[in-house]
Amino acid sequence: MDPLEEVLALLGATSHVSAGLVAGGRWAVAFDPPAGAKFNAVRRGRCLLRIDGDPDPVSLDEGDCFLLTRPVAYTLFSEPDAPVEPAHSVFATAVAGVAQAGDGDDVFLVGGAFTLGDRARSLLLDSLPPVIHVPADTPEASAVRWALDEIDAELRRTQLGSRLVAEHLALVLLIRVLRLHLARDPQATTGWLAGLADPVVAPALRALHARPAQPWTVDDLARAAMVSRSTLAARFKKVVGVGPLEYLTSWRIELAADRIRRGSDTVATIAHAVGYGSESALSVAFKRTTGVSPRAYRQLARSGRSGQPTPVASAVSSRRPAVGAVRAG
Repeated sequence: MDPLEEVLALLGATSHVSAGLVAGGRWAVAFDPPAGAKFNAVRRGRCLLRIDGDPDPVSLDEGDCFLLTRPVAYTLFSEPDAPVEPAHSVFATAVAGVAQAGDGDDVFLVGGAFTLGDRARSLLLDSLPPVIHVPADTPEASAVRWALDEIDAELRRTQLGSRLVAEHLALVLLIRVLRLHLARDPQATTGWLAGLADPVVAPALRALHARPAQPWTVDDLARAAMVSRSTLAARFKKVVGVGPLEYLTSWRIELAADRIRRGSDTVATIAHAVGYGSESALSVAFKRTTGVSPRAYRQLARSGRSGQPTPVASAVSSRRPAVGAVRAG
């Protein structure tokens, strides 16, 4: 499992495909801020996207899609002065899985949301630009277009399990958009996700994620990356925001926190599994990183209040991009 797969699995990523939207004439639909990540794709026609706080709309042509990574309200519309309807009213009257806005069917969109859990925003979404726009006219968009075609086909079918298949395909779409973004705009990403696109940092990150319990040194990681110790240390700090061993500590705590939340293993068992020699060593590192002890964290998890500590995210937090769209092509 590579680091991106591991983080998505750790976050328990799931998807939900919403009703389609058909629109025509003069129309505008305003959406509330999403709780997780949200995508929309234009399957027919064209429209505009406006993100609250950004004065410049994004033009969406047939085949384009976008991924919204922030809890920011947005509007899809035909023209700037079109009358605006709230999305909840439009979708409440959807028929056969399709909502209607305006008059006509010039535009058809499909969309969905990704639920990534309480920790996702700090671990994954904050390292991304607020909007990733994938234009259809770029060669790299073909992989994304395949996923969209399959989602569209499943939603049109009446076969058993079609919606479940579409929702799994939406996760495929998320991963492909992230891949495309990393390949095309590595400078627009920060933190560990940026490290996955860096030729020096990526081998070290993969080694850490493959064997987190190993007693790594910077020299070991430099050999994995086939660079000098000083080169790796400087590059890792510049790209990810922290040094490699600081990142390793944070990732071990993240793994420990996940096991504490999800299971009943003893703290001592978890400590050895994630690379600590004793329960006390894990407890000291865990409290230093999250602010609470492993046992207190388990109590918070059982009471449903464990969403605050985000070890890796806290360690690698960096500047947050201004609201706006990043063109992935």
